[in-house]
Amino acid sequence: MTDPTAIYRYRESLAAVDALTVAIAHLDLFTAIAAAPGDLAAICQRFSIHPRPAHTLCTLLIANDLLRRSDDGVLYVTDTAREFLVAGSPLDARPYYASIAEKPGVNDFLTVLRTDRPANWPGEEGEADWHAAMRTEAFAESFTAAMDCRGRVLGPGLAQALAGCPPHRLLDVGGGSGVYSIAVAAAFPATRATVLEAAPVDAIAQRTVAAAGLGGRINIVTANMFADAWPEDHDTHLFSNVLHDWNPTDCRRLLATSAAALPDGGRLLIHDMLLDDDMSGPLWAAEYSVLLTTVTQGRLYSAAEIGDWLADLGMRIVDRAPTALGRSLLTAVRR
Repeated sequence: MTDPTAIYRYRESLAAVDALTVAIAHLDLFTAIAAAPGDLAAICQRFSIHPRPAHTLCTLLIANDLLRRSDDGVLYVTDTAREFLVAGSPLDARPYYASIAEKPGVNDFLTVLRTDRPANWPGEEGEADWHAAMRTEAFAESFTAAMDCRGRVLGPGLAQALAGCPPHRLLDVGGGSGVYSIAVAAAFPATRATVLEAAPVDAIAQRTVAAAGLGGRINIVTANMFADAWPEDHDTHLFSNVLHDWNPTDCRRLLATSAAALPDGGRLLIHDMLLDDDMSGPLWAAEYSVLLTTVTQGRLYSAAEIGDWLADLGMRIVDRAPTALGRSLLTAVRR
């Protein structure tokens, strides 16, 4: 397989320019911070914006070397931002972004900052909510196909990261089309898997697994992962590109359910793109997190954040391995 990084990175970074435009053209954030640096809470208060999207915006700006964060959490403009993005500079570039200030995606991110609600993917009742939209068959088919094609690139990397200790019984939580279970089962003939998915995606997974010829080794269980019981006879639980769709409270709920259902000696796997622990990047992750913040209730998280959630459940991360397209696999076990 040749390297498809550029193809996927453009798609995952498409909302980053919208967030940057909001910061420049709507908030004039750099002029304000140059005059009065502050931490995230102060910035949220100053601009009447919410912490989740503000966190994502600031991470993007730090990753682009436009803001810097001190050890005590105070945000300052960098020399580049002061030269080009602060009012009164002879090289003021703000009008360049003002010309796209009313672009639909820009308004979407501004809405998210002000409401902390997803601003796209209209659902069953017309609300802007990707999670609601996934309950409609047409949207679920289209979106799952998009995730499936990306999963065909990510899946082999995931399987390679598991080569040293393949799972015996894998529970693929929120497994979409089943593409990750298919990759793992194809790599390890002794592995059996269960894809836990809600309707109507469960039917898509059933069809995809059958087409791969793995219907005898991969089972589909229809369930709401937040509300319904999980199968308990699996030694490994996988969250592949799942946690980033949910806020920290819901992520904790999912991890707690997993920890309760795992047998002694079981493993919890988290496969995702991760932010740096100091929230300074990497740039691709910071860009992708903007897209996730715009259309879901979540964002990207760091290994440190996830590790803190797991520690509260008596678990710890014991390994981190790269997979593909900037993703990593975290492996956690009970302490």
